[in-house]
Amino acid sequence: NTVSEPLDLIRLSLDERIFVKLRQDREVRGTLHAYDQHLNMVLGNVEETHITTTIDERTYEEKVQVKTRTIEMLFIRGDGVILVSPPLRTA
Repeated sequence: NTVSEPLDLIRLSLDERIFVKLRQDREVRGTLHAYDQHLNMVLGNVEETHITTTIDERTYEEKVQVKTRTIEMLFIRGDGVILVSPPLRTA
């Protein structure tokens, strides 16, 4: 259970809930079922959050809209991954 290279952290997170930050202001949380060296991943029981920010042209007020959806199984292409956070482990 030691981590000697970055993908070891992903390997130790198999069958656990992880957090993945993606390009285009998307975030997903789900159970990691599979991954490869390109960070392509298959997640189950996924909750996806998409955040969009727009500026009102009259008032210049920033409006943030958060959309969430639940997906049973999701394939994530590795080139869209910005960050992967393993589950919090307490000693």
